[in-house]
Amino acid sequence: MSKVAFIGLGVMGYPMAGHLAAQGHQVCVYNRTMTKSESWQGQYGGHLAISPSAAALEADFVFTCVGNDDDLCSVVYGDQGVLSGMAAGSVLIDHTTASAQVAREIAVIAAQRGVGFVDAPVSGGQAGAENGALAIMCGGNDEDYQRAQPIMQAYAKTTTHLGPVGNGQLTKMVNQICIAGLVQGLAEGVAFAINAGLDAKQALGAIGGGAAGSWQMHNRGETMVDDEFEFGFAVDWMRKDLGICITEAQSNGSQIPVAQMVDDFYEQVQARGGNRWDTSSLLRRLPRKDR
Repeated sequence: MSKVAFIGLGVMGYPMAGHLAAQGHQVCVYNRTMTKSESWQGQYGGHLAISPSAAALEADFVFTCVGNDDDLCSVVYGDQGVLSGMAAGSVLIDHTTASAQVAREIAVIAAQRGVGFVDAPVSGGQAGAENGALAIMCGGNDEDYQRAQPIMQAYAKTTTHLGPVGNGQLTKMVNQICIAGLVQGLAEGVAFAINAGLDAKQALGAIGGGAAGSWQMHNRGETMVDDEFEFGFAVDWMRKDLGICITEAQSNGSQIPVAQMVDDFYEQVQARGGNRWDTSSLLRRLPRKDR
């Protein structure tokens, strides 16, 4: 068992750190809001720290799972950042969905301190984190990945090494681009079924076992029909992720018109007060005869 630090106890980090503790690792947590750390300690035991650097002291592995590039830099760099507390030979694993550029920058600074780095964004949402069934996309050198992979198994369904640092984040961008189109298509299909006078849930059941079936359909289809959007990944966070995708696409010459269009649609959802609705709330934009 290892000494680990976990920085960021949001809807994803809280249960992920819990799985590490349940596996027998010695876990020290840090969260910007101390009451969240206290709640986690009361549930899982372990230790809590008053700063990221304090949490990272003597840790073999340090995990970060925060909001965006700026949040990540704030917990990694400076006198209070994890790198100031990490010893040579330890490994920093970042589960934040961030830019590939910030991942590469952190890897360079970490290497100067003798610290390994793996960018390891996750997919599977809050339910995946709680059930220990996340898909983890990893970038980094093989040695760092091979050391980190057994520890990540505490909450992973799959882990994939995709090449050098930054490739984990690039793969997560592919994930978000694909999801954007899938959810918009599902929203249009549900609205169409309702407006055509079909039993929308029955229709989804009929097509869910065929080529149209998807995780989104099986996990969000019926709640969309019920006009319920309080599940999982919030619109605000999806727009953050799509912004990263759009910026990267401009840099590498890709065309992602559907993702850009769906980002505009999510902006309309935000204008309706849906910042914290889950991503399936794209349906709220569309007219439906049962409302």
